[in-house]
Amino acid sequence: MAFTYAFARPALTVDCVVFGFRDQQLVVLLIERGEQPFAGKWALPGGFVHDDETLDGAAERELVEEAGLRISYLEQLYTFGALDRDPRERVVTVAYVALVNPAQHELRASTDARRAAWFDVRERPALAFDHEAIVEQALERLRSKVRYRPIGFGLLDDTFTLTELQKLYEVIVGRALDKRNFRKKILKLGLIVPTDQKERGVPRRAARFFTFDRGRYDALTESGFDLELI
Repeated sequence: MAFTYAFARPALTVDCVVFGFRDQQLVVLLIERGEQPFAGKWALPGGFVHDDETLDGAAERELVEEAGLRISYLEQLYTFGALDRDPRERVVTVAYVALVNPAQHELRASTDARRAAWFDVRERPALAFDHEAIVEQALERLRSKVRYRPIGFGLLDDTFTLTELQKLYEVIVGRALDKRNFRKKILKLGLIVPTDQKERGVPRRAARFFTFDRGRYDALTESGFDLELI
């Protein structure tokens, strides 16, 4: 039996804000649109949700199709539904946010994306639709989350120096942090453990490399923590 709906049904899309950490800068993944509207403009990877897939499934599919990027964890950010956000029709989008290490992913644009590339989040180009507002909200979520969740496991290499870890936090919060206090707090959390690896080519006072304690990391992610210095 067919049902008749009394209300119009807006189209539904997903858009993904994927942050990375490269060359000591926070970067965001963008795609160059190959189709109208906004052909040739940069935008977040995303697209329309199919009738036979979940929102999470649509987000994962669009990242693969438009950027060749496979991500196992995406977090819902917010729903954007301004009346004029898409010139084609009434479109509501569910935005997602993810953190990845760009060095571990090879971008490969396809379907309706001409190119996929990483951009310094502070120097990103003008974006199509309302994607500028989506990126800004994702940044606010990231800056808030860094205060109570251990950020870095997905952004850094398997081993890293304390200087690299501090720089990651600094680019997220947008200001310099006291070196001594930061290291004291991080080490007290037991979140990272030292390795036998040290910087090469540094004759004296070579920095030691650390790695995340995955068990401790998962426990802190579950319970939350307070990084008071941020």
